[in-house]
Amino acid sequence: MKSNIIKYIFIVFVIGIILFAVYKIKFQKDNTDSDEPTNIIENEEKTESILNIGISNFDNINPLITKNEDVISLSTIMYEPLLRLTKDYGIEPRLAEEYSKVDSKTYIVKIKDNLKWSDGSGLTGNDVKFTIEKLKNGKSVYSDNVQNIKSIEIIDGNTIRLNLNKEESFFEYNLIFPIISSAQFQKEDFYKSMLAPNATGMYKVTAATEEEMTLEPNNYWMNSSNTDLKITKVILHFFNTMGDAYNSLKIGNIDMVCTSKTDLEKYIGTIGFKVENYKGRELDFISLNCEDTILENKEVRQAINYAIDKNKINSSVFSNNYYVSSFPIDYGSYLYPSESKSSYNKEKAKEVLEDAGWEYRYGYWRKREDYTTKYLNLNLIVDRNDETRVKVAELVEEQLEDIGFNISLYKVSNSSYKNYLENKNYDMIITGVNNGYSPDLTYFLGKDNIANYSNDEISSLLNEVKNISDVNLLKEKYNRIIEIYQDDMPYICLYRNTNKLVHGIRLTGEITPNNYTAYYNFENWYRQ
Repeated sequence: MKSNIIKYIFIVFVIGIILFAVYKIKFQKDNTDSDEPTNIIENEEKTESILNIGISNFDNINPLITKNEDVISLSTIMYEPLLRLTKDYGIEPRLAEEYSKVDSKTYIVKIKDNLKWSDGSGLTGNDVKFTIEKLKNGKSVYSDNVQNIKSIEIIDGNTIRLNLNKEESFFEYNLIFPIISSAQFQKEDFYKSMLAPNATGMYKVTAATEEEMTLEPNNYWMNSSNTDLKITKVILHFFNTMGDAYNSLKIGNIDMVCTSKTDLEKYIGTIGFKVENYKGRELDFISLNCEDTILENKEVRQAINYAIDKNKINSSVFSNNYYVSSFPIDYGSYLYPSESKSSYNKEKAKEVLEDAGWEYRYGYWRKREDYTTKYLNLNLIVDRNDETRVKVAELVEEQLEDIGFNISLYKVSNSSYKNYLENKNYDMIITGVNNGYSPDLTYFLGKDNIANYSNDEISSLLNEVKNISDVNLLKEKYNRIIEIYQDDMPYICLYRNTNKLVHGIRLTGEITPNNYTAYYNFENWYRQ
């Protein structure tokens, strides 16, 4: 009898456990099917959607005031321009609905209807006028963009006319500066204010301290909700030095930094990070004086190009951290679609000279012309204060002499260097430029260029392209310019710098930085 009672008690106990288990499973399923996620999932999603960015030497979040390159790049996710650059440096409308070139010195810009600032107020042509006037009167990185604007007329609330002082090729590339609210700064000293401007972009500033700043989605961005943004909060961490930022990245306190350091591995190692490299706009090249009695012969210029081993220069001087360059706009422009590579070929260099009538005898190239004998004797000028360019010049000298040129390398003072460059009294000179975003080639190929180069067809093409809006026709014209350039070779483009976006492996998505903004396609970034 006693054993039966124990047996029944055991059966009841087992049934109770089964019923409790069924209840728990059903309860958890109901919670899973519910529209409201559990707190655990909420917290996980919230953590995963935060992006921590390191910035050194922060000065001001206002994109018209800041001198910080990282802030300028970052500002593209907060402040929209009239027009913006695409990944391959084309132009596309942002705040502008459309724009048109009325004549050589007049542009009309129509702003999209019903655009709002992050505080809910409306954006108008007055804001565009206010921004241009502040840029003209200040010392912003964008001030040069508007110096050729003589006056701004507001035709109606959303349409403006820009009148220029003079014609400017590809002037639309100047309209990539962010627009700032005029109403917000009426009672502020604009150039001294630390006020975070109202946003028109994806994100707005929601909190700030001396150590960090928080950005969150701007629900007025382009008249649409930001519910699709995968990064729901961006936290900017301010550091005194890039070394401090690198250390913070190493220990996982921040997710990304932007840098141009070529020896980055020395600071952060090689494990646990991804590096997105992209071409910089700093271009170094050799200018060849096309009026020199030797260099006026394009075959000599071609031979110089074949004789220079750009890959060796990149390896020896920059540890292969730079990009070999072949053309002034090969920084990623859609108008130079091919990849630049070294054209080094010693035998081809000699062949070109021989075909042009040069004879190699007793270790030197010579040519009998007009009862005189010419030799390939050339001087090469470099600024002795620029240690990097001096190393490059020494390699160029060595490579040219290796095929029979006689090179006199002059390492001159900075003042003498500027004199040589300004007066164009050199045979060859190593110099460089910081390319603009515009594909305008006037500096290199236009009137009074530093190489004393002239070509009637090039002049005609440069005059044509400044009035062409059809992309395919523009590509066709630039293809012809490139063909002529590669045959005439007035410059030897050497290399351009590399910029890097360095991030942890959990940050992924369409991370495609360029020089306009490291945050291109930011709406498609996310953390795993």
